[in-house]
Amino acid sequence: MSEHDRTRWLALYVLCAGSLMIVLDMTIVNVALPSIRTDLGFTETSLAWVVNAYLLTFGGFLLLGGRLGDLFGHRRLFLAGITLFTLASAACGLSDSQGTLIAARAVQGLGGAVASAVSLSLIMNLFTSPADRAKAMGVFGFVASGGGSIGVLLGGVLTGTINWHWIFLINLPIGVAVVLFSLRLVPTESGSGVSGRIDFGGAVTVTAALMLAVYAIVNGNQNGWTSGETLGLLAGAAAIFAVFLAIESRVSAPLVPLRLFRLRNLATANVVGVFWAAAMFAAFFLTALYLQLVLGYSPLRVGLAFLPTNLVMGFLSLGFSAKIVMRFGIKRPLAVGLSLAAVALLLFARAPVGGHFLVDLLPGMILLGIGAGIAFNPVLLAAMSDVSPEESGLASGVVNTSFMMGGALGLAVLASVAASRTASLTASGHAHLDALTGGYHISFVVGAIFALSAAAIGVAFLRVNAATAGAHAAPEFAAEGGH
Repeated sequence: MSEHDRTRWLALYVLCAGSLMIVLDMTIVNVALPSIRTDLGFTETSLAWVVNAYLLTFGGFLLLGGRLGDLFGHRRLFLAGITLFTLASAACGLSDSQGTLIAARAVQGLGGAVASAVSLSLIMNLFTSPADRAKAMGVFGFVASGGGSIGVLLGGVLTGTINWHWIFLINLPIGVAVVLFSLRLVPTESGSGVSGRIDFGGAVTVTAALMLAVYAIVNGNQNGWTSGETLGLLAGAAAIFAVFLAIESRVSAPLVPLRLFRLRNLATANVVGVFWAAAMFAAFFLTALYLQLVLGYSPLRVGLAFLPTNLVMGFLSLGFSAKIVMRFGIKRPLAVGLSLAAVALLLFARAPVGGHFLVDLLPGMILLGIGAGIAFNPVLLAAMSDVSPEESGLASGVVNTSFMMGGALGLAVLASVAASRTASLTASGHAHLDALTGGYHISFVVGAIFALSAAAIGVAFLRVNAATAGAHAAPEFAAEGGH
């Protein structure tokens, strides 16, 4: 392997380490919430802000972060985002009051959004041949899809063996290492500049619309989906988004050129991403609840229960995913992977109250790992395949936003469906655990429908292009896939 190739692959691992740190922080906190609540005196309602403060700024600033990367350089924005995220992690870990922790979590979300929005475009620009790009996307896809359940495991270990402060403090050495190695390994590229102009009107309106929408969604179950507050917030988000679209259609250097959404693969991959994220959240969130509340697992055992999914997903993402894409293109692996994930969710939907891990959960965990390991790579490749390098940061931000909004929406819908079913079963005289399990069952079925919808949309609308169909014309790419 040449020195240039070695540097590229090392740069990929550094970028993935930065992304993993950010993905982990979405779920690592969940396991530690009871300890944080006791330590800092949160109420049940205010405790939600430890999670929501991060989600709000993360979801709100992805598009702006991606566009700033295109304008001023992806590497520069990645370094700024990781630095901000690492400093905010230190502030979270040292927090001794509710206000400090919530404020630091909001800053963490901002840094995470900026770094996440440009990391995918940096990888796309580092790897230009179809085979190398497919392999690199496999590694990145594993981090993006498997990081959440790794967070559950790590959160359980750190909270159980030391204390909750360390779920944040562990980011310090990783963040410093990522910054130092990025300075050395990730090549500098100049942004397009676009005369240095930033579309402030577009930036303010799209960020406000996304933050309002995320806020409405994450509080929807608590406030009620038909409550005046929830409907008012969603209507406000829609109105601000309409203003954003009006601005973008008129300014000379828009934050988001609307023609991007006429790119068929990007538009389709974003819709697929929304349903796919909703299905994955169903799998991880609801399975974790079932393990803890129905089977009585400790946080650490919950984390260990997800290990088979992570191992299978990692094995496929890091080894076979690229070869499968180079052999069959993006449509078939996407359809097969998402269909397997749907079957996994349907298997979870029959797990009984007195379930056994080996019989009732392990088969679904393995299938989920296979499905995610095969499907994630094609989604990312499809999204980025039609985009020019000058707009790859923005496209990356759009893809991340779709996954973020899909996950938040899916989680809200599934939690609502589960709660409603549990309430009706309880009212009709079922025992508490039976009612809980019945609620999870119906949500797993809805999650399976999300996964199948994603597969159908991908097969119907994705267009095979030169970047992803190269394997069909050039079998030698398959051999090139192993670096």
